[in-house]
Amino acid sequence: MSNKMLLFIPAYNCEKQIGRVLGQLDNNVLSYFNKVLVVNNRSTDNTEAVVLDYIEKNPDKPIKLMRNTDNYGLGGSQKMAFHYAVDHGYDYVCMLHGDDQGDIHDFIPMLQKEIHERYDCVLGARFMRGSRLTGYSRFRTFGNVVYNFIFAFVTKQRIFDLGSGLNLYSTKMLKDSFYEKFPDNLMFNYAMILASHYYKHKIIFCPVSWREEDQVSNVKMMNQAITVLKMAFTYLFRKESIKDEYREIIRDTYTSEEITQLESKV
Repeated sequence: MSNKMLLFIPAYNCEKQIGRVLGQLDNNVLSYFNKVLVVNNRSTDNTEAVVLDYIEKNPDKPIKLMRNTDNYGLGGSQKMAFHYAVDHGYDYVCMLHGDDQGDIHDFIPMLQKEIHERYDCVLGARFMRGSRLTGYSRFRTFGNVVYNFIFAFVTKQRIFDLGSGLNLYSTKMLKDSFYEKFPDNLMFNYAMILASHYYKHKIIFCPVSWREEDQVSNVKMMNQAITVLKMAFTYLFRKESIKDEYREIIRDTYTSEEITQLESKV
């Protein structure tokens, strides 16, 4: 393993799925990652207990459980993990959602061929040739494809997904914290797509498998669709808008505490 890599798993109210996600961490996967950082975004169910139980039963796996100081949203959790990766000297940080919709094994061929070393970020794509969707409605698929075309028009580059739950970033592109003012909610990744165009990041999309079974969606479709359109077309006519403040709550820092360390002292 030539690069120091962090696997970041954001988790919120996914007690039924998080065990399956951690079960993906076989020896092949862990040969690419130095540490697995599970970040509990103040879940109100037993997500944290399930993770602690898994860690206790698998002490050989390099898994650390963190709990956010506040509910930061998915975007806020990503910011916390990005800062953690940069501060702890990682070369890459990979995000895998904790609700078991994606599969980290989809990235293994890309890692084996070291494709990621030629790009600033590798973005999992649910809607390109080679991807596999299970239980995903045709209506949502159509809506996503339309928005991919809109963002492709705005950025003048091919876009295959605006925000799947499996992405990998080089910490070199994250060090200046250009993303700090981006939304703390699910629209964080939409802003990241526009920022990659603005800052001329080199990106590549990778087809992934995606399934919806027992997951609970946090997407408020109509409200989000309107907000995303506004974001895209504001950027089209004013590129500097990517530096605007998008957060509803302005935070100086995104912090968390290590729960595995606390448990080991009990």
